[in-house]
Amino acid sequence: MHTHDLVIIGGGPTGLNCAIAAAKQGLDYVVLEKGVLANSIYNFPVNMTFFSTSKRLEIGETPFISHTEKPTRREALEYYRRLHQSWGLNVHTYEPVQSMHRNEEGLYRIKSAKAEYLAHSVVVATGFYDTPNMLDVPGEELPKVKHYYDDPHPYVGQKVLVVGAANSACQVALELWRKGAEVSMAIRGDKIYKGVKYWIKPDIENRIKEGSIPAYFHTTVQRISEGEVELKGPDGAFTIENDFVLAMTGYQPNYKLLRSLGLEIPADEAKIPAHDPETLETSLPNVYLAGVVCAGMKTSTLFIENTRDHGELIAKQIAGRVKKVMV
Repeated sequence: MHTHDLVIIGGGPTGLNCAIAAAKQGLDYVVLEKGVLANSIYNFPVNMTFFSTSKRLEIGETPFISHTEKPTRREALEYYRRLHQSWGLNVHTYEPVQSMHRNEEGLYRIKSAKAEYLAHSVVVATGFYDTPNMLDVPGEELPKVKHYYDDPHPYVGQKVLVVGAANSACQVALELWRKGAEVSMAIRGDKIYKGVKYWIKPDIENRIKEGSIPAYFHTTVQRISEGEVELKGPDGAFTIENDFVLAMTGYQPNYKLLRSLGLEIPADEAKIPAHDPETLETSLPNVYLAGVVCAGMKTSTLFIENTRDHGELIAKQIAGRVKKVMV
């Protein structure tokens, strides 16, 4: 079996960045992506606009051109397609990784749904957007419950409960209301999340204050049924009529996959996979973390723009070690 210098797990912005850095170092690499190219971004809302500027999202010394300062999902997908083509990146899409084991020679055997690979080093760049935080309540499995928001059109004229109070929840509530949905919000705390972007926060607060979007504070979802949602607030349990529930409760790394790869996951609340923050190497030799997965459950601390150096940092280390092995 051919031995790669590097296998990169994840074909999002960070995985592509690592691939470009590996190519610059002359490494023999392959990227394994379970879905489409930039899968998480593909699953963003259709009309989404990034909070970051296109300049801060650039990777691979390739300009990111957008019509406005902050690019849209459509422009981002075009950018990552262009990166893939212009660099000739070796990306295998629709190929989820299933397991990883280290052999007697210190090489890693990675098994995917389609093939097996042998590698000197591995980079795990799987992000977190593909694994939503669940409500864990009866009825959550119903088709009316969504953990991802796509487009407002299906919800026109429908009674929609948005769960959450961070950026995504506020944006979704506002867009749905403006497109003709009957929107309400269930919020665990006593106010809108303080970290909501400055141009969104006053908008949603004013819509709540005027009664356009009813908000239930100090309230959690207890049960979901076909035509209703049972909530629990400061005065006890109550029920509202409902057609759809959009649980914008955030996301987390795919810990099931990380554990199957043999990575060490602490039992604390942050659940940050064990790794050296200076080198990004995990407790497994020659296995690295890259991108937002390094933050564990602290998903609001790392983004594409402040992890752009990960690829170069890791590729240089791997190149040095591969050369030593060859000598």
